[in-house]
Amino acid sequence: MTSTTGPLAGRRTLPRKYIPVLVTAALFMAMFVAGGIRYDGFATGQIILNVFIDNAFLLVVAVGMTFVILTGGIDLSVGSVVALATMISAVLLQHGWPAYAVIALVLAIGAVLGLGMGAIIHYFEIQPFIVTLAGMFLARGLCYTIGTDSISIEDATFTAFAQSRIELGGGMWVSPSVLITAVVVLAAAYVLHYTRLGRNVYATGGSEQSALLMGLPVARTKIAVYTISGFCSALGGLLLSFYMLSGYGLHAVGMELDAIAAVVIGGTLLTGGTGYLLGTVLGVLVLGLIQTIISFEGTLSSWWTKIFIGLLLFAFILLQRLIGARRR
Repeated sequence: MTSTTGPLAGRRTLPRKYIPVLVTAALFMAMFVAGGIRYDGFATGQIILNVFIDNAFLLVVAVGMTFVILTGGIDLSVGSVVALATMISAVLLQHGWPAYAVIALVLAIGAVLGLGMGAIIHYFEIQPFIVTLAGMFLARGLCYTIGTDSISIEDATFTAFAQSRIELGGGMWVSPSVLITAVVVLAAAYVLHYTRLGRNVYATGGSEQSALLMGLPVARTKIAVYTISGFCSALGGLLLSFYMLSGYGLHAVGMELDAIAAVVIGGTLLTGGTGYLLGTVLGVLVLGLIQTIISFEGTLSSWWTKIFIGLLLFAFILLQRLIGARRR
């Protein structure tokens, strides 16, 4: 039996589940400090805000992906659903639909697609990888049936939203998309940590069989997280429409991989059951800061972004493996 007396008595060790998030936070701070030392005008608050502005749509998509991965699943359809949302928005606005009716319809379509994939995954017991891969091809194919060219968005509501700036004082500002993203993140964090659905998400990801034995609604939980992911993908598509003012079938190619990378770098286990939404936010910030540093450098190809992301993924997957091994 281990004694609790002596000089080590009362010392609290840091729970291992917090280590990946803290490592991501430390990495972000180190990159920011290094960038501030190397580049003039880098270490400013607006640089961080610019990362949020340029990646608001990715963060919303990554929030939905966090729910899915926490249950031990995966959603490969998110990038295609984002593109489909931009195409539907552009076409309907071109045909004179009211902006808010378009927004409501796009969000409903995203949620229904997610609900359908979640139901197929659970009731037919098909691997999420296969079902969401089919969803990816379906959504991308629908984009090309709508049109193969980029469609400009000239609607007054979308244009006004895209051009608006919210002044924060001190010369700093954000776009309305950042505020929407902040609301989504806060709402998702509340759901995950303070509601029954959130507890069921973690329990299902920890052990689906145990969750069933405890009488938890695993079916409803799995369907719910894919519905949330579909809704977040559609919302991300709307934010991308505001950002690009266009709909295009080739928008968001590979975004599903960026979202998964952000979630994993943020410390969420791919096997499910462990992770925090704060980590996902930090993961998106790290990805965005990598792009910012490369643009400040000026001499590096944009492909270096993918190289650095790949190296970080390797590092964080190894970290997760080591933490899991030490738990056993």
